Amino acid sequence: MVTETLNIAKKTDSSSESQNEELIISSGETTIIIGANGSGKTRLAVYIEELLGDKAHRIAAHRALTLKSDIQKITEDKAKKALKYGDNWCDDPRYRIGYRWHDAPNVALLDDFDKLLQYLFAEQTNIAIDVYQSNISGEPIDLKKSKLYQLKEAWEVLLPHRVLNITGDNIYVSTLIQGSQRYLASDMSDGERAIFYILGQVLSANENSILIFDEPELHIHKSIISNLWDKVEELRPDCAFIMITHDIEFASTRSAKKYIIRNYYPDPAWNITAMPDSKFDEQTITLILGSRKPILFVEGENNSLDIEIYRHCYPEWTIISKGSCKDVIQAVSSLEKLNEDMPLLNLKCAGIVDRDTREQSEIEHLNSLNIQVLPVSEIENIFSLTSIAAEILKLDGYQNSELDEKLAEYKKKLLSFIKDNLKDSNLDKFVIKRTQRKIDKYLKEIDLSENQSGNDMKNLLISKVNDLTNNQIEKWISEMKNEIESCFTHEDINKLLEIYENKGGLLNKTASILRGTKKDNFIDWLMRHLKNQNSELLQVIKQNLPNINM
Repeated sequence: MVTETLNIAKKTDSSSESQNEELIISSGETTIIIGANGSGKTRLAVYIEELLGDKAHRIAAHRALTLKSDIQKITEDKAKKALKYGDNWCDDPRYRIGYRWHDAPNVALLDDFDKLLQYLFAEQTNIAIDVYQSNISGEPIDLKKSKLYQLKEAWEVLLPHRVLNITGDNIYVSTLIQGSQRYLASDMSDGERAIFYILGQVLSANENSILIFDEPELHIHKSIISNLWDKVEELRPDCAFIMITHDIEFASTRSAKKYIIRNYYPDPAWNITAMPDSKFDEQTITLILGSRKPILFVEGENNSLDIEIYRHCYPEWTIISKGSCKDVIQAVSSLEKLNEDMPLLNLKCAGIVDRDTREQSEIEHLNSLNIQVLPVSEIENIFSLTSIAAEILKLDGYQNSELDEKLAEYKKKLLSFIKDNLKDSNLDKFVIKRTQRKIDKYLKEIDLSENQSGNDMKNLLISKVNDLTNNQIEKWISEMKNEIESCFTHEDINKLLEIYENKGGLLNKTASILRGTKKDNFIDWLMRHLKNQNSELLQVIKQNLPNINM
């Protein structure tokens, strides 16, 4: 079994002094290092390989997966040395950088599939000869599975509709479909070859090796990747694994010690940090620490229109959706706490939430927490603001008096649509829904902490509830109705959009009035313009969204 302690020099952009991050690598355990492209992942893999010397076996991200059917057979000893150290068949790791990596360990194409096959066939041949000779001489037979046969078993578990047919000097693939033709292993798909290659490298490694895989998820379908690495860890419990990746989804599925690298310095040193315990789910914390941008938490889901808007309007931020307003507030607070616990991270964050029914005092409180509030009830309403509607009309060729006429027509039709939706019982439902939020907030803010007795607490609570039922609820309902009526009286679309919410319906009406189309087509058209950072429409939208300080 193997246990190694690696001290990796670490520092940040804000500090020229290096510290050490201690990585303890043990048999049967996996360590995952996550980083964005350009963060120095491959340089770290090379560095660790050099630190570990003969104990390490590194599989580069830049690897050739051409599988030949007619490779030349050589001795097992030569094949093993060539696979591990390169073409000169030496067994000294000092020569590995020249003969295996061609003096370019960071960028060299690892082209060793032939060597892997030569070793697997040679090892199988020697086992077969030993069994044959024992049988001929009548000695007890030590029947063990060759590495190539172990590979076959694992490969067929991972790809249950395929069968590897191994002869003395070749490999074929067949399917379980009756009457189907078998084909040479050289005609395997990229995924089939990648799985074969990884299993072969793992099985061929020396006992108690530390296997370093750079981008282990390459060429492998997401439905198989987790099962593959479960199988790899099962096959070699004597080995330790270091996986270096930028694939957050892959990293989050693995049970492992995890580190994030955010930058590389030529000392050499890395901005490397162990993934801490936090209130975030693992995928979110991985994304946070792996990002080179400040973090902006927003309401919504990952597949929502909201996220697309924020990504285009705040390209200098990493956008993370957190569902509800409460979740956004908690996320910003938790990340601030993470910064306090780990100042080397130097992470910047902010939040944006919907306006809902917030009063100015609540907005100011959220601003003090570095959480901004939208100028409209919900993000979709942003496209219905008059300044943005005017820009959309300009893109369709309207200008001067014609533009003014179309904009006046737009305001009239949209006001009529909202008014129709807020008639009679619909108005009552809308007002009650928003009043419920005020009631919830009111009850949560009742402070009973300073009461000296149970009776004091009871009396205060009764007093507050009586005030709520006798005064506040009617007052809020009246204020809300008056505010809505005032918007209609003054034809104040923008003020109405602070209050009114109609998920999907309002945007659909806006699309119909402005461009004579349905919501989905309208969204596609908007996204095409938002992808252009020089778009005037994008600039006007940005002007209406909160300005967030870095």
